Amino acid sequence: MTTSPPPHAGRLVGARPEPAFEITVDGRALSAVPGQTIGAVLHAAGVVSWRTTRFGGRPRGLFCGIGVCFDCLVTVNGTPSLRACQTEALPGDRVSTG
Repeated sequence: MTTSPPPHAGRLVGARPEPAFEITVDGRALSAVPGQTIGAVLHAAGVVSWRTTRFGGRPRGLFCGIGVCFDCLVTVNGTPSLRACQTEALPGDRVSTG
């Protein structure tokens, strides 16, 4: 017989969730929580596409979600070509999708 772990399994007793913070994406403030990737922040805000292909201009955003493809590239704090699905959002990050 298999039993499910209790709903509190893995949680620290008395631990409080860390507060949400903001990052800026193309000048727009978006809410993030600790541990969330930039791709997850964009997805949670309803942003599903933020770049286009060189040939044909087809929309791109999160595709594989595990860092294998290059569809979700963004610039973070001036560092270009970072995968949004692998880059943790940090308070005050400035993200550019263009």
